[in-house]
Amino acid sequence: MSALPGKALILVENLSVPFDRRVWQECQTLRDAGWEVHVICPQGTKRDTEAEVTIDGVHILRYPLKAATGGPAGYVQEYGSALWHTLRLARKVGRGGKIDVVHACNPPDLLFLVALYLKRQGAKFIFDQHDLCPELYLSRFDRGEDFLYRAVCALERRTYKTANVVIATNESYKDVAVKRGGKSPDDVFVVRSAPKVERFHLIPAEPELKKGKPHLLAYLGVMGPQDGVDYALRALASLRDEVGRTDWHAVFIGSGDAFDAMVALSKELKLDDQVEFTGRISDEDLLRYLSSADVCLSPDPLNPLNDVSTMNKIMEYMAMSRPIVSFELREARVSAGEAALYAPANDEPEFAKLIAHLLDSPEQRAEMGELGRARVAGPLSWENSQKALLAAYAAAVR
Repeated sequence: MSALPGKALILVENLSVPFDRRVWQECQTLRDAGWEVHVICPQGTKRDTEAEVTIDGVHILRYPLKAATGGPAGYVQEYGSALWHTLRLARKVGRGGKIDVVHACNPPDLLFLVALYLKRQGAKFIFDQHDLCPELYLSRFDRGEDFLYRAVCALERRTYKTANVVIATNESYKDVAVKRGGKSPDDVFVVRSAPKVERFHLIPAEPELKKGKPHLLAYLGVMGPQDGVDYALRALASLRDEVGRTDWHAVFIGSGDAFDAMVALSKELKLDDQVEFTGRISDEDLLRYLSSADVCLSPDPLNPLNDVSTMNKIMEYMAMSRPIVSFELREARVSAGEAALYAPANDEPEFAKLIAHLLDSPEQRAEMGELGRARVAGPLSWENSQKALLAAYAAAVR
């Protein structure tokens, strides 16, 4: 099913575009289907810095945004500024002709306020639920079901109510949209995040990246409080101290608001001679590290959010034919299948033992890598997600 071409406005607050890979893939799919695509998002710090740019036919408007610091007051400031800029720029896009679809990506669950304004101008609203914000709140802040949690739940309910169509990243999220959000299953479409496999390809391994060790371990992704980098570091300390393995070097690729704390934890655990933090790196360097990696790490701990979320890192590891060690999470198994080994939830010593097992099993590593690549090139491919995305747009404008 293909959507009727029209004018689409995609709203993003969490990342800049095209750095946000999922949103950029959606933009390209819609453009190729004949849609006129506009994006409003924050400016990046080192990339995506232009206030206005057209890239490959996609018009992008960006606003300055300071990430929240200092607790709830910081988030009020961040989200208030983002809403003001988003509404201002949405009006600018609207002056160029009627917007047919406003497509808002969370977090936060506040962009429905902009969608309400645009719906009064005749737009349809698609809610692209990247995260379950109530679960994100519980997992990130450890404050329990307090007043702010109840406020987050209320915002999610209002977002569902405002949406004509919901896009979910997996079946677990769709189940929430139907049961908690009260949406008809016919109005919820699963558009899985999936890497474009042509972007990922093995290149010759570079032994120097292993810093004189036989093996390289790799982590790729965001480093926030709920992302488990601390679990990975403690597992590596267990790998060294309890399993007795020092024949590895580990690289942690990515950044986030827990980055500095993770570097400090690495030093506290006396891992800094075997663990390297690169920060964000270029696509070219990413291919270098992942092509040289023997085992990739997905240490997201079991919590209300992670258990039902699809981890982009797992999809990208599989696209690079790398074997994975993960904790036992519902959606991790859905994504990786037999391309990963699973330690009991949050069990760092068992996580370490599975790493050691794979380091000693080159044939199993190769087999797991092939299975993973076949999954992202087949049933979990972006080509399948494209069909669901266009079906969601067709349903919104019918």
